Amino acid sequence: MPKYYPINEEAARRAKNANSFSDYVPGSATAAYREMVDRAYTLGKQQKGRVDPMYHEKIDGLIDRYARKLAENINQCNLIDARVPSILIAGGSNFPVRKKEKQNAARDKNMGEYMQIEGLLDKVRSTGMGGISADDDRAVEKLEAKLAGLEAMQEEMKTVNAYYRKHKTLEGCPVLSAEEIGKLQSSMASDWRKNPVPYPSYLLTNNNANIRRTRQRIEDLKSQSEYAGWAFPGGRAEINEGENRLQLFFEEKPSEEQRRELKSNGFKWAPSQGAWQRQLTKNAIYAAGRMEFLRPEDGQSPYQLQPFARKTEKDVTR
Repeated sequence: MPKYYPINEEAARRAKNANSFSDYVPGSATAAYREMVDRAYTLGKQQKGRVDPMYHEKIDGLIDRYARKLAENINQCNLIDARVPSILIAGGSNFPVRKKEKQNAARDKNMGEYMQIEGLLDKVRSTGMGGISADDDRAVEKLEAKLAGLEAMQEEMKTVNAYYRKHKTLEGCPVLSAEEIGKLQSSMASDWRKNPVPYPSYLLTNNNANIRRTRQRIEDLKSQSEYAGWAFPGGRAEINEGENRLQLFFEEKPSEEQRRELKSNGFKWAPSQGAWQRQLTKNAIYAAGRMEFLRPEDGQSPYQLQPFARKTEKDVTR
């Protein structure tokens, strides 16, 4: 059973009277709130059917938090709306402009909080679904598919809103099915905000943020190096992609024996860099691994630290 939190009906009545010529319908604010909570619980039930039971408690917690925060937000919204009447109600004579400015600022803050609350439903949708791991050799491909879906969703929401603003109805909207039109109409009918649109601005804002994050992840993965440096006793190995070199920096001059080993493994002293180096290849990593004094401080081999090696090991175990 859904758990509801109290809605301040008196504040809702005063907010209505301050901004509308029509009378407040007793209980309508509570009814609208409960319908939103009911939809959240339906979402939670659907998500539970998709994921392992170990995630069910987390989903319940998110839904309860949504219901509580939503009630607080609606009550605060009504208190804010009741502070200063609309100019259509109060008239232009001696209208408290400064108070109205403060009220509008409070409304903006309240709307920002509402967007964060709606974000809890996004968390419900993602709970137990896992993400796209950077170790997945198809990560970029999967992220690009996700990005295409998000971009298509953004365009559809903008198209639907534009159609509604032009025609004042969703009937006949070419990008929506009859079922989708019905769902959006029901959602708008229960929306507590003034002049609701099919897709409120917070949905477009949240989706646009997801688009930016996904693009950044794709860019990061595409630019991710196959190689990684490491520290060894008395020095460090660095990846210089600009020079395409594996570079070895020593705190003190290597011993004569160490220098012989470096040279025999293809490393040369570069005075301009202050480093022993060779061309950056997998063979350079293998060569470094053959020299015990270059072993990483944690005891692993240089090879084991490389992203390309971890990817190879993962493919073998599949």
